[in-house]
Amino acid sequence: MTILNNIVKPYKGLSLSIWYLALITLINRAGAMVIPFLSLYLTKSLGLTLPQVGWIMTAFGLGSAVGTFTGGKLTDKYGFFKVMFSSLFLTGFLFIGLQILFSFWQFVFGIFILSAVADLFRPAIWVAMDAYSNDKNKTRSVTLIRLAINLGFSVGPAVGGLIIAYYSYKSLFWIDGLTCIIAALLIWVLLKEKKKSQRDINSTIELSTVKSLSPYKDYQYLLFCLAILIMAVAFMQFFGTLPLYYDKIILMSEKEIGLLLAGNAFLIVLFEMPLVHYLEKRKYRIIRIIIFGGWFFVLSFVVLPFSNHIVIPILGMLFLSIGEMIIFPFTNTYALNRSNRGKKGDYMALYTLTFSLGIIIGPNLGMQLSKQFGFSTTWFVMAFLMLIGNVLFFQLKKNQKRE
Repeated sequence: MTILNNIVKPYKGLSLSIWYLALITLINRAGAMVIPFLSLYLTKSLGLTLPQVGWIMTAFGLGSAVGTFTGGKLTDKYGFFKVMFSSLFLTGFLFIGLQILFSFWQFVFGIFILSAVADLFRPAIWVAMDAYSNDKNKTRSVTLIRLAINLGFSVGPAVGGLIIAYYSYKSLFWIDGLTCIIAALLIWVLLKEKKKSQRDINSTIELSTVKSLSPYKDYQYLLFCLAILIMAVAFMQFFGTLPLYYDKIILMSEKEIGLLLAGNAFLIVLFEMPLVHYLEKRKYRIIRIIIFGGWFFVLSFVVLPFSNHIVIPILGMLFLSIGEMIIFPFTNTYALNRSNRGKKGDYMALYTLTFSLGIIIGPNLGMQLSKQFGFSTTWFVMAFLMLIGNVLFFQLKKNQKRE
């Protein structure tokens, strides 16, 4: 009974609207089955070459960056409710429409538009999360949304693989599209468009005395985003170079690779909320917690070059998962807290934009380094990038004391 209470306790005190947001996110992410299998579909069904697929994925990353930036602007102007609903509803029809595209250039433009519209949603959901939570449970609210994202990502590919095996790739486009439309309708039915609270109004009045409300003039926040970007470039090897390393060097099968990657999501779903709750109770400063998590990111790459035994990638994935559980909830919270200085949409757009840029730069950089210098060099470079990110957080901590 005590164990059950310890598991349930971190979830207490979260608003019903936060749970609705998590449900909507889970449905949306679990339905996102096309993306993990997109490269297979493009090569096997459409006969495109690997370089062409690479450019299509670059277009996906660029669309994500454009959508994230635009989503922040639209959220500040029209509110998170309208942006979230419109993004999901339109994305549903765009996913269904992907199946009528056949040529390379059609897919480049199609995937760019799809990604841009879909990622209008990203800044909006964090602003919504901020609106439906309070200062005491903000980090746990972030963690619940992340839990829904990771649970969706672990369920989606598994179900998608079964659908391909028993039906076809085309079925994925319909399921992705329909789940987006269902998630949009749930926003309309379950959530209420929240008006500005008295706290927000008072905050706006206080901000009238501040010279700069733009995140692009908040140099402390820019340093924070630079640190996140550097770490994101290394972290995105999870989606590119790491699986290739497992296959080529560790000689793992696709099934073993899938289980190892799924283990990351499993650990996050099981342990992230209790870990965040524990760290919150200790009342450590957020930047101090982020720096602590950063060391696990460094270790996750440092261990890889020393042996080809299968225990090493498991250990590396364990360190990566611990770092992810510590860093990302608290960097989200830091960004949300800092956004009180200006327009929340712009602040959260810049934060999420760092991950879009990480997708554009990270996998391609890892592939090029591995081809030219080998995997061991790649892992040392990524560990060094993680170390630079942590050094920047140390500087941020110093600046924060002076500020």
